[in-house]
Amino acid sequence: MTPRHNEDIVETDATTKAGEEPCGSEPQGSSSDPLDRLREAEARRDEYLADLQRLAAEYENYRKRAARDQERLVAHAHERLVHDLLPVLDDLERTLEAAERHEEAALVEGVRLVERSLRSALEKEGLVEIQTDGSFDPHVHEALLTKACEGAETGAVVEVVQRGYRLGDKVVRPARVVVAE
Repeated sequence: MTPRHNEDIVETDATTKAGEEPCGSEPQGSSSDPLDRLREAEARRDEYLADLQRLAAEYENYRKRAARDQERLVAHAHERLVHDLLPVLDDLERTLEAAERHEEAALVEGVRLVERSLRSALEKEGLVEIQTDGSFDPHVHEALLTKACEGAETGAVVEVVQRGYRLGDKVVRPARVVVAE
């Protein structure tokens, strides 16, 4: 071989891409046997699959734990509400007993007691009555009808047919009202 020919070979070797090994040489740290490379790839695949299966199992456990926690919270809230409403039930029973004995004063007082007890229990849960004095607000009021009223501004609430309530920021039931024309 001529010296020029050897330089060409060296240049060809030098122009191989980064990370590629020149033909005929073995990569460091791995065998040139395709079977060995296949075994290494299968081992990596099995590792990744095991990691993915472990992650899927952890997520499923988390999902089940979160569902159980949610159920416990709901059950606790129901228990607390029932506990607060039991005295209302007791008052109602006493009122019915008074009605059977024809004690009208006791009946009226019993109904008032039941109403106060129930209102108090619901207020503890965050129930708030919607204000109806002032002008009509379609977000919290439901207009059943309009009527002409002397001295009332157009759009003012003049009569409340059914009280409305909100729980926190959410309207549970809009106030049903009559609006001035």
